Amino acid sequence: MGHLKHRDLNATRERLRDQVAHALRAALISGELRPGVVYSAPVLAEDFGISATPVREAMLDLAREGLVEPVRNKGFRVTEVNERDLDQYTEIRALIEIPMVGRIARSAGHEELEALRPVAEEIVRAAREHDLIGYLEADRQFHLSLLALSGNERLVETVGDLRKRSRLYGLNALDERGELIPSAEEHLELLDLMLAGDAKGAEKCMAKHLGHVRSLWAKSEAAAKSAR
Repeated sequence: MGHLKHRDLNATRERLRDQVAHALRAALISGELRPGVVYSAPVLAEDFGISATPVREAMLDLAREGLVEPVRNKGFRVTEVNERDLDQYTEIRALIEIPMVGRIARSAGHEELEALRPVAEEIVRAAREHDLIGYLEADRQFHLSLLALSGNERLVETVGDLRKRSRLYGLNALDERGELIPSAEEHLELLDLMLAGDAKGAEKCMAKHLGHVRSLWAKSEAAAKSAR
């Protein structure tokens, strides 16, 4: 965990708890914090060079997101995602998102859809510039903002929860191989199809995208297991 102490934590610019949570998410994405391993707040705090309290609070935030789980008197275990979990998450997302993008393509206004273009472009930029946190944040914003056009808040919450539980391990390995860029560009393809009013094409694009994402999950999990 020696790399954590090199992360810049500037409490004068934003709340320390939020900065720690952000740094921990980055460590989860890179594989520095490993699935199944229990980490104690005091030990992580030593790596950060801060007290244990903001680290413990940040870990509780991550626990609410399903990224870690408390272990009594020990700390927090990074939750593991197996192949069965990934298949089920993908199936549920497909049942929701594929028909929904078709419905939104038929009903949403041009300006509403076009407003998502900067976010789609940000996903591609982040992938090309190896900004993994930026990639995931922009990807989440795009998908949930797009689904929000349906007007169904509970649907958005459901997909948001699925996304949290199916986050990528070892994303850096995929980034190094350039495998994130094609997935990132699919967001622009989807948006263009929806703007053209091609509902069926949008549904096919979303199906392809979710299949692509599932493939990335599998490779990422395999890479994490190999590293362990």
